[in-house]
Amino acid sequence: MSIFSKIKDAIFGHKATPAPADRPQIPAGMDGSTAPAPTPTVDAGPVDVEQVLKEMSAAKGNPDLNYQSSIVDLMKLLGLDSSLDHRQQLADELGYTGDKDGSAEMNIWLHKEVMRQLAANGGNVPASMLG
Repeated sequence: MSIFSKIKDAIFGHKATPAPADRPQIPAGMDGSTAPAPTPTVDAGPVDVEQVLKEMSAAKGNPDLNYQSSIVDLMKLLGLDSSLDHRQQLADELGYTGDKDGSAEMNIWLHKEVMRQLAANGGNVPASMLG
């Protein structure tokens, strides 16, 4: 799985399927059995990226992370490896063409590009994070 996919999955999450007890039952058939109704597909709309990140930060006790503009802090908040090696891999995935030396320029570009990609994949990203 790509590093961007891990970032996206951590923010967008996975659609939960209701537990069997929460599913409506189809009326009894001729044999007297019941079966769970098909699970409806619900389109919850765009994911509010800023809200999700705020909730994750709060759940972790509001760690002092500048995830709004730092790729390193964003990855830490999401529980991902933020090492230079992983950021270089992310840079390759996203098409960064500059020096992959961990410079501020690379890291700023990575954060902005991750936010642009999240927006392109259905995320609602505030303009302040798109840079």
